[in-house]
Amino acid sequence: MRAAAVLEHLNYVADLLRAHLKAIGSRWRSRSAGQIAVLVLAVLRHDQRAADLAGGNAVSATTIRRWCDEVIALLAAKAPRLDRALKKITRAGGEVVLLDGTLIRTRRRAGKANRKNYSGKHKSHGLLFLALTDERGNLIWISSARRGAASEIKTARHDKICQHLRTAGLGALADLGFVGLDTDRDDPVVITGAKRTRKKKLTAGQKTANQIIAAARAPVEHGFAALKNWRILTRLRLNPTRATNLLRALLVLTNLETSR
Repeated sequence: MRAAAVLEHLNYVADLLRAHLKAIGSRWRSRSAGQIAVLVLAVLRHDQRAADLAGGNAVSATTIRRWCDEVIALLAAKAPRLDRALKKITRAGGEVVLLDGTLIRTRRRAGKANRKNYSGKHKSHGLLFLALTDERGNLIWISSARRGAASEIKTARHDKICQHLRTAGLGALADLGFVGLDTDRDDPVVITGAKRTRKKKLTAGQKTANQIIAAARAPVEHGFAALKNWRILTRLRLNPTRATNLLRALLVLTNLETSR
């Protein structure tokens, strides 16, 4: 990670925290806003354990966790809503966004309640997120967390992505996992490739179209790669609600350092 990006993150988080402390009238903390920012970013970027950081900074692990939750909530509140993110693309003259889903792996826990976290597609426990990027692969929006067993299409329909795209006057490119998402065959806003079946093989034209769509969608992988550079996502230990806040907070920080 570039030193300039590290400094930008530190300054951004520290300034955000200072403004929050002033707004709530908090006169004193055992550490300055800048020091708290360093500790929180160490947890997010390198997945440092709260207990390890606490021992070297003369504070309790509970305090570290409380600071992390506080900063994550502040950052998540800065994440764009779907409709506003799409309107921003429209105002900038964009016509297409890239849609994709990813599974953020979680620790496997015993019990029936965790079975919904198992993704048959990825053969792993995790939480499903959908994301939109612009044509260059810059993340513009991320969905709330869904159980790993959920499908990408159901998640997209739950978030009413097609309706938001039509309202904004935009189209989207998606992979074969979203085939059937847009039911309007005359004027679809979500374009996917053609899927081969056992009884029907792809024609030469369909294969070429799939290749073109795949090439245009390639930048979306860069957006996910930049997000997953945060090592706290290596193996989540959070429930869906807190995981949603975490991903949206990381989206804000990721957008500070990426410029394509």
